[in-house]
Amino acid sequence: MAGRLEGKVVLISGGASGIGEAHAHAFAAEGAKVLIGDIQEKMGKDVADAIGITNSGGQAAFTNLDVSSEASWNDAVKKAVNLYGKLTTLVNNAGIGMMGGVTTETQASWDKTIAVNQTGVWYGMKTAIPEMLKAGGGAIVNISSVYGIIGSPGMLSYHASKGAVRLMTKAAALEYATKGIRINSVHPGIIATPLAKTLPKDAIDDIFSKTPMGRFGKPVEIANGSLFLCSDEASFITGAELVIDGGWTTQ
Repeated sequence: MAGRLEGKVVLISGGASGIGEAHAHAFAAEGAKVLIGDIQEKMGKDVADAIGITNSGGQAAFTNLDVSSEASWNDAVKKAVNLYGKLTTLVNNAGIGMMGGVTTETQASWDKTIAVNQTGVWYGMKTAIPEMLKAGGGAIVNISSVYGIIGSPGMLSYHASKGAVRLMTKAAALEYATKGIRINSVHPGIIATPLAKTLPKDAIDDIFSKTPMGRFGKPVEIANGSLFLCSDEASFITGAELVIDGGWTTQ
């Protein structure tokens, strides 16, 4: 292990697949002890088991985590501390996306998107920060999206939630800037994940036409950005937004 995260204990929401799974492998490879939180139990346990094999004894475990439940978050944080003695790092990654514009969005899809993408991020910070303070400090990365910075038609609740994550991050970063906890957001463009592949073909084609690099990003490319922000190399960075989008938002 290279050890950039040696001594860190990280809880990753939505860690059973896609970007979250890439985070789990990347963070464990750099020496972190990892707790994977997800509602996909079998997949999450498989990721934890794989880390123990592929990362030469890297430590990882799974916990069932419904990010829309504060009680579930409390249980996950307690498990991290019970397993590894502390919690220093949080990656708020879990997210969903639903199509729906101003007049076509349903109350049910709006409520679910906000509960997972926005309220879940708040619960994650709310429950993790007290343990980080006990540990002497920590780092949080909130996974937003380029759609938390720019607009598009037909995904109103997704934009609302991801835009909220961007500014929640800045507000929280200011609150804890002098208390040893750094909080930053990461804004992926189009990434090869199960969620992205559910988008309609015309939506994907439109995104590709706006992405100068002309390809899907890889989940590990997002994980590497978060890894830097959670490492001591980023000790003077808080309240920042790291855009990883193949150049999409430069235009």
